[in-house]
Amino acid sequence: FSLAVAVARAQVQQELSLETSEGSGINISCSHSNIQMGQTIYWYRQLPGREPELLVSAHQGSKELPDIAGQVRVSADRRSSTLWLRRPRR
Repeated sequence: FSLAVAVARAQVQQELSLETSEGSGINISCSHSNIQMGQTIYWYRQLPGREPELLVSAHQGSKELPDIAGQVRVSADRRSSTLWLRRPRR
């Protein structure tokens, strides 16, 4: 299970890997420090052997993601975003 975020023409930094224990939620953070005002933040999921799948696009605030039991939050200054998964799966 691989997650990625992309911001058009913006520099993006994210942890290479994260670990959690079964039954625990996880926060996946991404920095996009030179994002421009009109740019949209996109979070994708890529399962093994499959094409990337768009999870959410966001500009600000937070959005619930009921399909994956999670939430994406964009910081007030839009320089970072976090994907929280309540029950991450392999």
